[in-house]
This record gives sequence, C-alpha cells and structure tokens, in this order.
Amino acid sequence: MVVVDNKGLLTINEIFYSIQGESTYAGRPCVFVRLTACDLRCSWCDTAYAFHEGSKRSLDDVLDEVDRYGCPLVEVTGGEPLLQEGVYDLMQSLVDRGRTVLLETGGHRSTGRVPETVVTILDVKCPGSGEAAKNDWSNLERLRPQDEVKFVVKDREDYEYARDVIVRHDLGTRAAAIHLSPVHGMLNPRTLSEWTLADHLPVRVQLQIHKFIWDPATRGV
Repeated sequence: MVVVDNKGLLTINEIFYSIQGESTYAGRPCVFVRLTACDLRCSWCDTAYAFHEGSKRSLDDVLDEVDRYGCPLVEVTGGEPLLQEGVYDLMQSLVDRGRTVLLETGGHRSTGRVPETVVTILDVKCPGSGEAAKNDWSNLERLRPQDEVKFVVKDREDYEYARDVIVRHDLGTRAAAIHLSPVHGMLNPRTLSEWTLADHLPVRVQLQIHKFIWDPATRGV
C-alpha cells in the first residue's frame, strides 16, 4: 500500500516544534513533520492517532510552516512516511532549503529513493512488536555513512533478536549509530543497559527523552 495523491498533496497529521527525543540528535530543537498512515500495527505503538487522522496539504504549505520555526533540524516521521509518494519531494525540498533532514522509517519499506543527504533512522522491528516478519532486510544493505539503526526492545527475546541482527549484518561498522530503546514503561532501562554491557555491544542505550520532559500521552512534543 502506497498512498498516492494525484493532486500532489501530502496527508499531514501534525507539524510541531519540540526537543528531539531520539537518535544522535537527541536534545536538539527540531521541527517534526508527521505524515498520516501506517501499514504496521506494532504492539507498543505510541502514535496510533497517526494511522488515520490528518489533512491534505500542499508541499508549499508544509514548507512554509516549517520555515516559520526557523529551525535547521527537521524530522519527517509518521505513521510510516514512505507510504506517501510526495514524501520524496518533501525531503528533497527541505534539503534544498539547507535543513538537516532526518527520516524515521519502520524498516519495511524500501529506502532506495531517499535523497542522498537525508539521515535515515531505520527502525528494525523486533518480535515483541508483532511485525518482525515484515522487515525489509535489503534496507540494511543500503545504509549510508550517516544512517542510524534503531531497535525498540520489549523484553529479553527482543534484545537477543537485536543482538543477532547487529552481529549478522556487521552494523557496528556500517551504521553511524545503533540504538537500543526500551519500550517505555515495559522494560526497565537499567535491565537493558546491563544486558548491553554484558555483551559489549557497539550500541547506544536510548531513552525517549521527550517522554521524561512531557507526559508520554501528550501530542505535539
């Protein structure tokens, strides 16, 4: 399923200015452009409101709103942003305007058309998500020097799955960063940290810092 709008419109769930909570860019002010629609149903999803809610907006309208924040860092996220054909023009236009652009994608859609300078943050789904069977492994072969990989870890099974993928695909030398992120409220970060230390993994244990700054149920942060 790819969402194609013949009028060249994007379906936007929300655009907001906040603190980046994840990746190597964590802690930096960032404008988030959240696109509507997702063809995954991860058990721990915290943005289910983006499955269907949204409005049709032109590319110029979206770019103008992003410009109003005057922020050099922009993340394109979802939902699953690669479901919308217009996302490629959006990302390239943001790059052309001098922005550092991050793409947060679920890892089951090809990243082959992502503009060259965009930082892809590839979310490899673990078994606890219920969607691990849909990972597109060819995306790992397309990793570029600036790209990052993320595993959201729910339990020990997820951790061992992530560890095996990291080793099998030699991600320690191929990705700019590898993040292990405990499912908020389900896995104690200390436990994940102890597992990581025991195995000497070349990763960062990542907490979603925006959920510690604001209530996790709050939208637009």
